[in-house]
Amino acid sequence: MLCVEEPIGVTEAAQVPQQRGEQLLDAAARYAEERHWDVFPGTWLEAVEGTERCSCGDPGCPAPGAHPARPDWAGQATGSAAAARRMWSRQPGSSVLLPTGRAFDALDVPESAGFLALARMERMDLTLGPVTRTPDRRMVFFVLPGAAAKSPDLVRRLGWDTTAIDLVGLGEGHYVAGPPTRVGGRGAVQWARRPTHANRWLPDAEELISPLAYACAREAADARARVS
Repeated sequence: MLCVEEPIGVTEAAQVPQQRGEQLLDAAARYAEERHWDVFPGTWLEAVEGTERCSCGDPGCPAPGAHPARPDWAGQATGSAAAARRMWSRQPGSSVLLPTGRAFDALDVPESAGFLALARMERMDLTLGPVTRTPDRRMVFFVLPGAAAKSPDLVRRLGWDTTAIDLVGLGEGHYVAGPPTRVGGRGAVQWARRPTHANRWLPDAEELISPLAYACAREAADARARVS
């Protein structure tokens, strides 16, 4: 069982039935102030003819209300809580997006593999950083910057390929959605392991790559077996 940790003030996404502006603004400011993470506002959800659509205007948007609203998003990101409050005050419903490759990189894996890896990491007593769950059944592990560049070689040394086992490293030029961002009608991004004072120091990719790669490889093998 995963240990229960006290949050540092960031709203638990599982308790957020809809994307409320005040909570998004507060979360963005807290990420900047308490975690020293850069943040930037993304798209938001709008009611159109009785349904919710992404503010980008694309009715087939793959990540409604949860992607950058402008191409220069990297330059828009801020580590200032005051600046974050100003930006979200202009559009309170904006999603909370966190650029990777700065304060942290991210290792993105299938949800089932992520839970398997978490259980194994707990048994190994590994130091873990925050971990999110997305409505698309993915889990995102926050690690030290540089992980995205190193992970393909680290996985190859273990005998696998990152693409084949669906282990994705996110570094410079990428971003992740922070709770309580909601992705259309699919649900909200949630914390599987919330940010706390205890996990302020993030692990390096080398510490987590073995259990993550093993879990991803096992999930990939199970998926192949199900369709054969």
